[in-house]
Amino acid sequence: MTISSRFKKRIITIARIIGFFTMGFSLSLILPILVSLWYNDQEAIHFFNAFLLMFIPGSLLWYSTRHKAIDLTVRDGFLVVTIFWCWISLLASWPLILGAHLSYVDAIFESISAFTTTGSTVITDLEHLPKSILFYRQLLQWFGGMGMVVLAIAILPMIGIGGMQLYKAEAPGPFKEQKITPRLSKTARSLWGIYVVITLCNALAYWLAGMSPFDAVAHSLSTVSTGGFSTHDQSLGYFHSPLIESIAIVFMLLGGINFSIHYLALHKGSIKSYWEDIEVRYFLIFVMGVVLFSSLLLFLQGTYQTFSASFENAFFEVVSIVTSTGFGTADFSLWPGALPALLIFTSFVGGCGGSTAGGMKVMRMNVIFQQGIREIRRLIHPHAQYPIRVGRQLLNERTVEAVWGFMAMYVATFVLLMLLMMQTGLDQVTAFSAIATSMNNLGPGLGEVTTTFAGISDAGKIISMIAMLLGRLEVFTILVLLTPAFWKQ
Repeated sequence: MTISSRFKKRIITIARIIGFFTMGFSLSLILPILVSLWYNDQEAIHFFNAFLLMFIPGSLLWYSTRHKAIDLTVRDGFLVVTIFWCWISLLASWPLILGAHLSYVDAIFESISAFTTTGSTVITDLEHLPKSILFYRQLLQWFGGMGMVVLAIAILPMIGIGGMQLYKAEAPGPFKEQKITPRLSKTARSLWGIYVVITLCNALAYWLAGMSPFDAVAHSLSTVSTGGFSTHDQSLGYFHSPLIESIAIVFMLLGGINFSIHYLALHKGSIKSYWEDIEVRYFLIFVMGVVLFSSLLLFLQGTYQTFSASFENAFFEVVSIVTSTGFGTADFSLWPGALPALLIFTSFVGGCGGSTAGGMKVMRMNVIFQQGIREIRRLIHPHAQYPIRVGRQLLNERTVEAVWGFMAMYVATFVLLMLLMMQTGLDQVTAFSAIATSMNNLGPGLGEVTTTFAGISDAGKIISMIAMLLGRLEVFTILVLLTPAFWKQ
C-alpha cells in the first residue's frame, strides 16, 4: 500500500468513527424527548429536529465508509478525539439554540461547558427553562464525565476498530497505559457500569433526602460527573438541606477518585482498596487539610458564629472546588482574606487520574513536589541518586520528564489565554479566574464570573471554550495537532 493510499484510508477510517460517534450521540436525544413529552413542555419537536440533524449525516458517513477501514495509530487517536469533542460540542448546541433561544456563541459555550464538565453557564433564571432543556444540560455533563469516547471504545471492537489509541488520547491522568482488565473494551464497559451504578445510587439518595424525582436524577448526573450544573440558580443551596449537602460531598469525592479503584474495591469487596492506593490517600489528605485550614480561617475571621458551621460550609465548598464540580451553597468569593484565591488555586490540583474531576491531577502534583525536593537535595549531594516513587512503584525518568513537560505547557497555555482574556477588557482577577475555572473545568470563578459568564464578551467566551477543551483533553491532545511533525506522512 502506497503512502498516499494509506493516508486516504486513514482519513476514511477517521470519518467512519466520527460518523459512528455522531450517530450514537444522536440517540441520546431520545431521553430529553421523553422528558419533554412527560412534562409536555413543547420542546420535543426541537430535540427531534436536532436528532435528525445528527443521525442522518452521521449514519450516512458511517455507512458509506463501513468497508474501508484500517487500524488506527496513536497519532490518529489524537485527531479523532479532538475532532470528536469539537464536533459533538457543536452538534450539542442545536437543542439549546432551538429550545433555550440562545445565540450561537452562547449555545456553543453552554454545550462545551457541559460536555467538558466545566459547569460555567451563560443562562440565568434556570427555574423558567423547560424541564427537558434542564435535563439535557445535565445529561451532557454526565456523558462528558466519563467520556463518550470511552463509551464508544466498548463498542468499537464490534465494528472492527481498535480503541487503545483513542483511550490514550482521551482518558485523564498521568498513567494512561494502565488498564484494569486485559481487554480495553471490557475496561470501558466496566468503568461505565460502575459509573451508572454510582449515579443511580446518588439519585436514590437525593430522592430519599427530599429532592423531587426530577431534581434527584438531574443533580445525580452532574454530581458523579463532577460537572456542577443545577436546575436552580442557587445550586444546591436552593434546598437548604445539610443531608443533601452531605450526600453531594460523598458522591463528589467518589467522582474525584480514580474509577479503577472503585472497580478494585468492588472486585475485592473491601473499602481498604481506597486507602491502600497512594493517589487516593494523598487526595483525601489534601482535601481534609484544606478543609481544616479554611474552617479555622472562617471561624477566626467571624464569618460564621461557630466552628461547626465554619467546618460544614468549608467542607462542602472545598470538596466541590477540588473535585471541579462547582456546586455552591455559599458564595465563597465573599469569604475573607485569601480564602477565595486559595480555593481557586486548589482547583489546579484537582482529583485523581482516571476520575471525572478536572485540574492537573493529584499524582502529577505529587511527582512535581518530589522532583522539587530532589533538586534541593542534589544541591547538597550532587552525585547522589534520589529516585522518585509513587507508593512502591519506581518512576522512570521519562515519566518524570513527561509530568514536568505537561506542567510547563499547562502553565504556558494558561498565561497566554489569561493575557488574551485581559485583552478583551476584563480586569486581572476576572481574567485569571475565568481561565482557571475553564482550564480546570471548575465552573464558578471570581470577579465578573462568580456566578455566570453572561456578561463576558463573545471573544472572551470563545477563549474560555478553548481553555475548557484544552483542560478536558489535558493540553497535549490538542497542542500536538499544531506541530508540523504531526502532519508529516
